[in-house]
Amino acid sequence: VHVLTLGMDRATDTEILAYAKHDRRTVLTTDLDYPRLLALAGALEPSLILFRGGDWNETSLAERLEALFSTLDEAEIAASVIVIDHDRVRRRRLPLG
Repeated sequence: VHVLTLGMDRATDTEILAYAKHDRRTVLTTDLDYPRLLALAGALEPSLILFRGGDWNETSLAERLEALFSTLDEAEIAASVIVIDHDRVRRRRLPLG
């Protein structure tokens, strides 16, 4: 669900994280502030999928997500920060140190 659909287009990153935590959602973003905010808070949730490297079109984004969801289950995504680059995927468990 896009933040625009939720009426949160003017929400701060912290408000978006709080909403995602409350609603048990995973945040998908290209914004590098999100992992930093989770680390500073010592947060265990929400989970985060971060796309890095720019130039992500809708098709390549969907393909990468489909590949991710075929290799990791919900429990492996929960309490994690998953960083997707064009050539690799990295996963770190929350809290970030």
